[in-house]
Amino acid sequence: MAELTSIKNIGPAFAASLKAVGITTAEELRALGADAAYAKMLEGGTRPHFIGYYVLHMALQGRPWNDCKGEEKKALRKQFDQIKAGSFDQDRSELERILNQIGVVPTVRE
Repeated sequence: MAELTSIKNIGPAFAASLKAVGITTAEELRALGADAAYAKMLEGGTRPHFIGYYVLHMALQGRPWNDCKGEEKKALRKQFDQIKAGSFDQDRSELERILNQIGVVPTVRE
């Protein structure tokens, strides 16, 4: 199994964020895909940041992190906003976030 940092653009800090939510190898990350991995990070408490999201996409495509431009970047921004809306609740307390991770409270507030 390959280290997460074996993927171009995935440094130690990003790898630590992925490992914190149970994504521990490059193979797991590739199998999960950028959208699902990023949603998992948000559900785990990572604060949303568009650049981190598109860097993850570029990394899984083997492209430089700053290669995302124009219409592709606009499309990724729309995807990011959808993932953020469904996976991140800034009003949720740390305790609620942890309870959500173990399935005690719902992901989206009603």
